[in-house]
Amino acid sequence: MRIISGRFRRRTLQANPGNTTRPITDRAKVILFDNIERHFQGRHVLDIFCGTGSLGLEALSRGASTCVFIEQDHRAFELLKANIAHVGANEIAIPWRISALQSSLKPKGTDWLPYGLVFFDPPYVMLKDVRPGLPLHRMLTRLARPDITTDDVLMVIRGPEDASYTLPDCWSIERTMRVGSMQLAFIRKVPGMFPEATETDTMSDTGADDSVEDAPSKDGGEVPATEEPSA
Repeated sequence: MRIISGRFRRRTLQANPGNTTRPITDRAKVILFDNIERHFQGRHVLDIFCGTGSLGLEALSRGASTCVFIEQDHRAFELLKANIAHVGANEIAIPWRISALQSSLKPKGTDWLPYGLVFFDPPYVMLKDVRPGLPLHRMLTRLARPDITTDDVLMVIRGPEDASYTLPDCWSIERTMRVGSMQLAFIRKVPGMFPEATETDTMSDTGADDSVEDAPSKDGGEVPATEEPSA
């Protein structure tokens, strides 16, 4: 696994062994980034269920401003941090070990918001839980808030070729693309349906894994990943 293009070009990346994560192939990554090139230049990026960081690091290499990486698996998270350090992206990347379902999506102590590009790459089996009433569906609703994502944000969902899920009403599938045995869905916000923050969907991150580690902030300080995000 490697960075395909940009300032970190040809840097190799470590992948998590086994079936915990599903690293994207070089061919699929080329196809994906050829289709979204104009959407991330100078943008803040969020990589949810990021594994060892292949997509977010590729975006940073090609011109994205910053990237927040969310990953809960311990082994994948350790490799993610190693990959960020290996390519030299410590100053523009925040690795955050937390459950995406319980996350505010807003690391405390950083102004790397709102996000203009989101990669959403959950384990395939979890996509069936993207339906009303379930935590993953509520998380996607929270993601659409204007303080978290821009009005013109692009979200990319990677799933199996027969992926089926029910997005919140505030998101709409713009188009899909089949690459090998997987499906890439390009998602946009529905104009005028941006949810406001409520008591129930404003997460405090207190449900994070006890072993969540502090992440480097843009100014070199620490981002307490388990604290409530700033208002």
